[in-house]
Amino acid sequence: MNIPPETAVRVDPAALERFAAALGEAAGMPPARAGLLAELLTANDRRGVWSHGTQQLATYVRLVRDGSLNPAPEPAVVRETANSLLVDGDGGLGYFAAAEGTARLLDKVADADVAVLVTRQHGHFGAAGLYARMTLGHDVLCFVTSGHQLALQPGEPVYSAAGGSPMAFTAPTAEEDPLVLDFGAMHDLYADSPHRDEIAALAPGLVHRAIGMGAVCQAWGGLLAGVPLDPARAVRRWPGANQGSMVVVVKIALFAPPEQFRAEMDAYVRAVRELRPFVAGQPTYLPGGVEAERERAARADGVGLGEEHRALLGAAAAELGVPVPW
Repeated sequence: MNIPPETAVRVDPAALERFAAALGEAAGMPPARAGLLAELLTANDRRGVWSHGTQQLATYVRLVRDGSLNPAPEPAVVRETANSLLVDGDGGLGYFAAAEGTARLLDKVADADVAVLVTRQHGHFGAAGLYARMTLGHDVLCFVTSGHQLALQPGEPVYSAAGGSPMAFTAPTAEEDPLVLDFGAMHDLYADSPHRDEIAALAPGLVHRAIGMGAVCQAWGGLLAGVPLDPARAVRRWPGANQGSMVVVVKIALFAPPEQFRAEMDAYVRAVRELRPFVAGQPTYLPGGVEAERERAARADGVGLGEEHRALLGAAAAELGVPVPW
């Protein structure tokens, strides 16, 4: 899904972030909100997670401009315990409730050992890995997911049960690149996948597991967050606020000395580098390794934006009167 484009224009990450923030502001977002969104989206572009990077702004700015989402949300804690938070996203993009909630969750886990965040009443929250990566450096393990409004109809393919299916998991290291598994369980099984039927015929167990993981995303990140199964029961001030999310953090010290765990993770990363790859000549990584390599390259050479990515952003920029940085 995030294969590097065959031809790309290299853009300075700082210039890309300024451009993304300007787009958000032109659509009606306050500078602080537009700036945070630009920071998070550009972080994904730097890691080569282009599917959930700045190209998403082409959709977001129109949703905000056209009144589907709140341009200036004020996420609020509506329920709190010593180790949990329920945050209402106030009809805005999910980035704000999830990022601010995760930051508060890390304060809680310092004392509570295990802490859980659920967010509700917001739009798309982007890549689950954004919030999972926020926990690195805190000696915790993390799980993130999100669910959205389904509208299941009798006779639809069972694939529809899984929704968007975002998940992320982390495990920190000491010196090597940390494990960051950031994926959508159904992304190779969407209706527009040219190989969906072939995959189902060759590996039905794989397909069932993917649908099962998607169901967890919907149950934990959607239904639990107040997104009803039947859209007719949804009560929303902002029609685009049809998603929720969950973040779980667990302190490593509950089970092992953190420095020992991180040292074992370093050894694991190094051992995997010595394994035989799928394709001869390619390097082997634990999840998150290839994105870390791309991030180092982007820091040195700029962010590579493909033709379709530039076209999506260019069209939105033209509508809003914002000059592009390429």
